[in-house]
Amino acid sequence: MSKKALYLLGIFLTILIGTYFFWKHGCDFECCNGAANADTEKVMNTDENDLNAQDSPSNTNVLGNKFSLIDANGDFSFENTDNFNFNASEYALITPISAALNGGIDRLSTYLNGNPNKNVTITGLYSSQEENNSAYPNLGLARANAVKNYFTSRGISSETLNTSGLLNDGMSLNNGIYLGPINFGMDTRTEDSAKKDAEDMLALKKSLMAAPLVIYFDTAEASINLSPEQRTKIANLAKYLDKNPDARLRITGHTDNTGDATTNMRLGQERADFAKRYFITNGISEAKIVSTSQGPKNPIATNATEEGRSKNRRTEVTLN
Repeated sequence: MSKKALYLLGIFLTILIGTYFFWKHGCDFECCNGAANADTEKVMNTDENDLNAQDSPSNTNVLGNKFSLIDANGDFSFENTDNFNFNASEYALITPISAALNGGIDRLSTYLNGNPNKNVTITGLYSSQEENNSAYPNLGLARANAVKNYFTSRGISSETLNTSGLLNDGMSLNNGIYLGPINFGMDTRTEDSAKKDAEDMLALKKSLMAAPLVIYFDTAEASINLSPEQRTKIANLAKYLDKNPDARLRITGHTDNTGDATTNMRLGQERADFAKRYFITNGISEAKIVSTSQGPKNPIATNATEEGRSKNRRTEVTLN
């Protein structure tokens, strides 16, 4: 082969080898670079997804207890994220009540009117960290009674409503508010349960008539401090009034014999009216309360001693 032919062959082989190496390593670099870009994009997308997940409402800690009332033996069912809300250590409903919740309560009213053998139980929840400023044994029962009164304002008979309180330290505060610390249940009265309820009401009436609630006042005192036994008696009075629409409370103010009779009659009435306002504040209808004064007319102890006079300065609450 001539020198010229060899020279041309060398040039050809150089071009061929160069092309091969360019193709080989250029492809590897591009593939690696593409894979690196893909990994980078994957990491960026993952970070973005994590941030979106943290901000997503679905991952927010939802506080509160939804309204849920289902008749397991009937065809009533209502559930809603809205419920009755309360400030901490309070038993007054936070208003306004939502339109959705009112709509469900109105449906319930229609259902109960058509099914008079149904009972609804309202259970109020409370925390051991709360202060009980109500007249009831616990704040949960006071909250349940507030909801009961709202139900009656929407046309539901109190005869179909039962109330109770339940300690629950698992509730969470949301800006000082408990969201939905109320549970609901429904059952069906049978002949046997109705008979037992009637017997219980008769026994409760006899007990309340035999031992009226007595509230004592010091001179010029303008507050009521209740013992646990007195709170229980108030809860029983409220229960009896709920189940017996014609029943009334009679609140009678009494005094010792210090001073003139006219002043004492007025003082007895003022104490009775003070107690009446206290009961109204705690959810007992004004229309169900009669307040009167006996002044010094019916002492239960001697007025010759301070101890006796302190016993005579009292307000008695009984069924009328």
